[in-house]
Amino acid sequence: MMFPSLRTLAVTAGAAFFLTVAAVAADPTGTWTWSTPGRNGGPARKTTLTLALKDGALTGSVNAGRGGPVDITDASFKDPAVAFSVVLNMRGTSVTVKYTGTLAGDTITGSTETPGRDGGEPMKRDWTATRGAAADAAAPAPAP
Repeated sequence: MMFPSLRTLAVTAGAAFFLTVAAVAADPTGTWTWSTPGRNGGPARKTTLTLALKDGALTGSVNAGRGGPVDITDASFKDPAVAFSVVLNMRGTSVTVKYTGTLAGDTITGSTETPGRDGGEPMKRDWTATRGAAADAAAPAPAP
């Protein structure tokens, strides 16, 4: 009756291995980047997002090159969903941009929601961010 015990041990070890790999992979911690097309055909704007997940709490900041990094608020990570907000000061008015996304390896794909002008429909945009070395590899080469 040694075979059932070995089988049980092998199944248990395999399950532990896959759960460990899944736990390591499901962490949004790192530096993420993406580009947003400029207005009226202007140059693209690079955005950098820094995230840290510690004891279940997600913290970080967004830097879109407009006055430096801004801390994220209302942040959550429920594998694979990432969500947070950024409160920006736009000409003396506070504007909250809500980000949602799905983490898959070194990519977050999602959308942003910004309040519409004059109380109109919220504006939504898609975003796809890459992390660390993946972000560096995906970045366009500088113009000569």
